Amino acid sequence: MDENTAAQFERGTDGPKVIVVGIDGSDSSWRAAAYAAGLARRQASKLALVYVQPVLPAGASMGAPVVDATNEVAEELMAEIRSATERLQGIYQVRWEFHTLRGDPYNGMVQMADDLKADAVVVGASESAGHRIMGSVAVRLVKAGRWPVTVVP
Repeated sequence: MDENTAAQFERGTDGPKVIVVGIDGSDSSWRAAAYAAGLARRQASKLALVYVQPVLPAGASMGAPVVDATNEVAEELMAEIRSATERLQGIYQVRWEFHTLRGDPYNGMVQMADDLKADAVVVGASESAGHRIMGSVAVRLVKAGRWPVTVVP
């Protein structure tokens, strides 16, 4: 990050203003969303829930069923978020927004955290054995060292 970018945006002066949380429908991502919502409520922060729709590698065929499935997941996540928000209406007030984009989960989270000028990023711990080899999104976000990252088990 160059000096001009740092001068345009000052992070963490009065607590987080924007908390970005990655969700994908897994249990750990819902725990991360609940944790982030609690932080947002206590800090009067905006909560940005982000679902990055996976894209198949270039060698695989990107058929309509895959696109439809990821769109369906995005719609289901949005419905669950709305339902939870309605249940808690009047008990907890949290300003939130939902974002979805296609791509690699790590790059999508980085893009959204940068675009939204996130003060904090919250993600669930990986539930995938394959991440032991390539590294989880959570570990890669921590290693990026650009925001405070909370990994929720």
